[in-house]
Amino acid sequence: MFHSNKFSILTKMFFMFIIFFSTMISISANSWMGCWIGLEINLMAFIPIIIMNNNLLSSEASLKYFLIQSISSINFLFIILIKIYFFNIDDNNLIMMLMNSSLLMKMGSAPFHFWFPNIIDGLTMMNCFILMTWQKITPMILLSYYFNMNFLLIIVIMNAIIGVLGGVNQSSLRKILAFSSINNLSWMIMSIMISENLWLMYFSIYSLMIFFICMFLYLFNMMFFNQIFMSNMKTIMKMTLFINLLSLGGLPPFLGFLPKWVMINFLMMNNFQIINFILIMMSLVMLFFYLRITFSSILFNHFKSKWFKMKMNYKNMTFIYFSIYLSLLGLPISTMIFIY
Repeated sequence: MFHSNKFSILTKMFFMFIIFFSTMISISANSWMGCWIGLEINLMAFIPIIIMNNNLLSSEASLKYFLIQSISSINFLFIILIKIYFFNIDDNNLIMMLMNSSLLMKMGSAPFHFWFPNIIDGLTMMNCFILMTWQKITPMILLSYYFNMNFLLIIVIMNAIIGVLGGVNQSSLRKILAFSSINNLSWMIMSIMISENLWLMYFSIYSLMIFFICMFLYLFNMMFFNQIFMSNMKTIMKMTLFINLLSLGGLPPFLGFLPKWVMINFLMMNNFQIINFILIMMSLVMLFFYLRITFSSILFNHFKSKWFKMKMNYKNMTFIYFSIYLSLLGLPISTMIFIY
């Protein structure tokens, strides 16, 4: 048992190493073919990580993921070949839109988002975290090399609205995080069109917030709303989830507000007032989801059945306190850094 466990950990580390380097290959390649090869290596490394859980849901998710990514890779390769053989086609809007579409499909952006929540529902929390963060890096960077501005502005609006509409009636916490990721993708696409440094700041803070929430849900083994209502966890645990979700939503006192604040300023400076208004309004609706999760868990009386025991691991309190401190103190500290 020990040897098999050790073997699975080493195998997972090996594939994680390949995922890391495939991303480096794609974003540092000096040709489109090099970028495509990096994307394919990334796909071949992520599928074994999904399958490792050895249950029916993860097998189904890995097959769906493989099919979607293969289709988008074929489209991407086809457009690359067209670009190679027809040199005068560089500024063609149709080619730009087709290439952008294949990259948007890879990262699970609207209107190619239908696979994303379904696959997220079949993954473990840590694989969800990888899919919502690391797997978006390569398509995002490649998108910044060659994009059609008007097309991407429409995609940004669609992401913001679909991310909100899709998450309204969800009871699965992982699906809510998936639609939240689609909504945040609108901010990320907008930021990478303005500046790569701005995108890097937004993406880093978003990844940190998602990591805290995924770790929390993993430690307490929570997948649905009713598990939060019925759980007999301590109030500080509920407050931790409350603070981190509000931080992810971008409420002002918390760290998650910083990238949105900077983005709002940049959008105003670049005369994107309408898109700015849509993004802010949709963020307010996203905050409603998070408030609904946390308020109902804190204010409602939970069932205190003697037979119902939820396994709680309170040994990881250091991590939980760290996430609270970072969410609360991140914004004041970061603003002091910006001032000085």
